[in-house]
Amino acid sequence: MSKTTLGLDENIEGLLCYLFGVLTGIIFLVLEKENDFVKFHAMQSLVTFLSLTIIGMIAAFIPILGGLITLLVNLVSLVFWILGMYKAYQGERYKFPIFGNIAEDLLKKF
Repeated sequence: MSKTTLGLDENIEGLLCYLFGVLTGIIFLVLEKENDFVKFHAMQSLVTFLSLTIIGMIAAFIPILGGLITLLVNLVSLVFWILGMYKAYQGERYKFPIFGNIAEDLLKKF
């Protein structure tokens, strides 16, 4: 495990990127200057949870099916939240379906 700009082990900082979803994703994306592992997990957290939040908010306006879709989005969010923290702590650069590729593409431009 290598150190990061903040002096923490990269797996701990990677885990923290997911702790409060979008908020910690933004914080670690701004604060981490060098470690690609942490920057990837921060961007993935930001992209994933911002997208799922927006999808859930839009789905809430759909009559009848909206509640079911929102429930499904919340379940997916919970699974990604736990999986992201676990994989980051294990030191793995795990990419979520769809969101992981978007995060990698955005990091190249960031």
